[in-house]
Amino acid sequence: MSAFDDIKARDEQLICNTYGRYPLAIDRAQGCHLWDVDGKRHLDLVAGIAVCSLGHSRPELLEVINRQYAKLVHVSNLFYQREQAELAEKLLGTSHAGKVFFCNSGAEANEAAIKLARRYMRTVQGRDAYEILTLSGSFHGRTLATVTATGQEKFRQHFEPLPGGFTTVPKGDLDAMRAAMSPQTAAVLVEIIQGEGGVLPLDGDYVRGIQALCRERGVLFMVDEVQTGMCRTGRFWAHQHHGLTPDVFTVAKPLAGGLPMGAMLATDEAARGFAPGAHATTFGGGALVCAVASKVVDIMLAENLAEHAALMGAHARELFAGIARRNPGTIAEVRGMGLMLAVELTRPAADVWRALLDRGFICNLTHETSLRLVPPLVITREDLDSFAAALEDILRAQG
Repeated sequence: MSAFDDIKARDEQLICNTYGRYPLAIDRAQGCHLWDVDGKRHLDLVAGIAVCSLGHSRPELLEVINRQYAKLVHVSNLFYQREQAELAEKLLGTSHAGKVFFCNSGAEANEAAIKLARRYMRTVQGRDAYEILTLSGSFHGRTLATVTATGQEKFRQHFEPLPGGFTTVPKGDLDAMRAAMSPQTAAVLVEIIQGEGGVLPLDGDYVRGIQALCRERGVLFMVDEVQTGMCRTGRFWAHQHHGLTPDVFTVAKPLAGGLPMGAMLATDEAARGFAPGAHATTFGGGALVCAVASKVVDIMLAENLAEHAALMGAHARELFAGIARRNPGTIAEVRGMGLMLAVELTRPAADVWRALLDRGFICNLTHETSLRLVPPLVITREDLDSFAAALEDILRAQG
């Protein structure tokens, strides 16, 4: 039995069957590459699902981990911690927000946003407003609340009854959003790019219209940046592309360089909805993950990774446009911003995805005809060139 077969057999025997795993077992990683247990090298265009934005095994992060582990890892939020304050200053310095709540994941960050919106309306505004409006095609997490907020029925099936107080509004229809708002509406929660929906950017005028409508109705405008935040789309925050100033926004995936961490950022006004005891987490914002996240922010700013993501994203789009010109009828569309891209094929993508995998290129098969690319933000032109060459060769070979 091979090393891969042994790991696969043990996994299937011992671990809950919740993942459709790729036919790989990863042994180690460095930069933008992964090595499987058989020693084969792969170009990583998934980055742990937009998590390892600085690439793998960054020596600066290893240094921080070693130093911080020897000093302080976890004492809980019963205590003040220098590491939390330092990270908060750096993270808030990238935006208009005034307060942050640290947690462990994107779903937790979105749960915090939902709870904050409801409590703000009741304790600050004195209104019995609790409803959260979200958009069709959205994805906000896997907890019962966030899966209810998710505007895709496939994620909700067999988990009924779901919590109340959530309404899905048709995406792209500002009149429908206006009609859905009521005196019970506390907030609207949107993604600037619907990642799990197929890497679908929302129109700038549309999201600006939602924000204006929220201001007009006294409703909180909230943005889920769990996947799009921290340089992924070519700006530090995706909402900055459209000049938005959300009352609340969330982040998680890239925050701590691969360690589990999330955050909810809010304006000073919206943050008034929380008070001691209103919300909490045992592990959120521990000294170790905060120290690592603080270094992540430093590196992103020092290396201008938002600008690099914009440049590499534009280069990738040029490559894919060239493939489409030379091979008519293969690529229908390229969507996304920065280094959050989807290549929409004119045919089912599974065979193409598998052929890429066999050649050592790992991308994400999100929908029947879509390949999603969310590589490390430090990826090079040469790596993108090699991927595009392999993709074109496979599309030609498969006819």
